[in-house]
Amino acid sequence: MVMNQVIVRLAQRPRGEIVIGEHLVVDRDVPVREQLEDGELLIQVMWLSVDPAMRGWMSSAKSYLPPSPLGEPMRANGVGRVTRSKSDKYDVGTVVSGFLGMQEYAILPEKKIRKVVLPKGVSPRLALGVLGNNGLTAYFGLFEVGHPKPGDTVVVSAAAGATGSIAAQITKSVLGCRTIGIAGGEEKRLWLSNEISLDDAIDYKNDDIGKSLKRTCPDGIDVYFDNVGGVTLNEVLKQLNRGGRVVLCGAISSYNTPGSPGPSNYVNLIPTRSKMEGFIVLDYVKQYPKALADLTCWLQEGKIKYEEDIVDGIANAPEALLRLFKGQNLGKVVVRVAGDGDLRAYRSSL
Repeated sequence: MVMNQVIVRLAQRPRGEIVIGEHLVVDRDVPVREQLEDGELLIQVMWLSVDPAMRGWMSSAKSYLPPSPLGEPMRANGVGRVTRSKSDKYDVGTVVSGFLGMQEYAILPEKKIRKVVLPKGVSPRLALGVLGNNGLTAYFGLFEVGHPKPGDTVVVSAAAGATGSIAAQITKSVLGCRTIGIAGGEEKRLWLSNEISLDDAIDYKNDDIGKSLKRTCPDGIDVYFDNVGGVTLNEVLKQLNRGGRVVLCGAISSYNTPGSPGPSNYVNLIPTRSKMEGFIVLDYVKQYPKALADLTCWLQEGKIKYEEDIVDGIANAPEALLRLFKGQNLGKVVVRVAGDGDLRAYRSSL
């Protein structure tokens, strides 16, 4: 008997903002291939990750990964359970992660997935966030690029997001840095100040970023963890200390506006002897085990907290992506596909 599924197909490559029904199209009753090749697995998707990087994968521009193919399920990280296997490495019932795509079922070769190993009682979806790519991105961006030291002044943009919130808490709670978070809206500003106890927080939607940075960082900025680019990056560059480090993690403010101008204040890198460096988390795969062990420890010790923005149903995955780009989320955006029987956000309840 043929099994059908719902997929979200990349139909066109957007040049500006993403339009549901034009760029991302929901297709129903799509048949799932019945026969598996040797080494392949049929995986029921449990949870999907929604990330800013997906906007880049929709583009044909040269990047660290090939573009997500047109006419196929939109590329997305996910966790799922093996339901059929022609692999000697993964048995039926094993929970795995990888680029499962925006669909209910994925067929992948064993080399394209990895087993999910998490502390007992923790939802597999954490392997998509704080104990997955977001936590790892924050970790390596800080320790391999930013090199914050105790007593440094660190500024983190998109600090109420999935990656920024982890970066901010590592610098504040683990390393003992003076940490300033930037986010959009009063709810997020209060969360940064009250829930994760940053030294100060800036609401970029209602505050003047330049003046607020001068107020909150009177002695200048040593490390900037940048998730947004644009105006915020330009203002930070004016206030770098000598030897400042700018970690280029993302530039979500310009992903939907091709041709956005670069920061005019980059010349301040010269007199301050500062550096601005990009990185990709995939470059540090061999170091994942230690990083995940550290992140798990900090989570269990209460040094890291997290929030989740859960959207229910694969057909709502495109809307979940738009929520991210509109800044409507607090914390990690995930889509429940099959789920694991629990829609509650695990708020550091280890």
